[in-house]
Amino acid sequence: MKLTKLEHAALVLELDGSKLIVDPGVFTRPLADSVDGVDGLEKTVAIVLTHEHGDHWTPDQLSGILAKAPGIPIFAPSGVAQAVGPDFDVTIVNGGDEVTAGPFTLTFFGEKHAVIHSSIPVIDNVGVLVSSPLTASTLYYPGDSFTVPVGVDVDVLAVPVGAPWLKIAEVIDFVLEVKPRRSFATHEMVLSDAGKGMGGDRITWATEQNGGSFITLTPGDSVDL
Repeated sequence: MKLTKLEHAALVLELDGSKLIVDPGVFTRPLADSVDGVDGLEKTVAIVLTHEHGDHWTPDQLSGILAKAPGIPIFAPSGVAQAVGPDFDVTIVNGGDEVTAGPFTLTFFGEKHAVIHSSIPVIDNVGVLVSSPLTASTLYYPGDSFTVPVGVDVDVLAVPVGAPWLKIAEVIDFVLEVKPRRSFATHEMVLSDAGKGMGGDRITWATEQNGGSFITLTPGDSVDL
């Protein structure tokens, strides 16, 4: 399974000629752009949106992908279905659900976004574990939460590193609890280069406490899982 990290929260996973797109939002380059976009979008088998915030999806991003791969499912919690309205057909998923899209098995965890502030309503959010019978690799991405996939052996963990809702102590505790074999930072476009480096150092330390290693990925980088 090949992982490509795009800007901010967007991920592309590829396996057996199929692609899975996760959280293509406003801080991410237009995936369907003819010059700077993602090649082979016609091979996309599904889109996962962890929650409704604009840094995780936009109408233009969805329209661009669906123009290349019409009819593919969009898996997301109910808050996303309400946010996108009638223009997009969303298959609602909740924590505990498991679905199949091409060669990918998607298992969902959690219910809510992390608290930003008591004055801001808490919205729906699901974390997603991506696995497949074709590979031993697994990737877990929590969306905007620190939901731990209890009882799951996580090979690769996508770790949010910068957001109004997090502090680095929570990031460290999250990584220590999940115990991934490998980790990388995501949700980073709100940080300076210095901030990304500081956060990456903390994630590295936390991952290494349980024998894992940190992968440095910048937007556009790919790695075989």
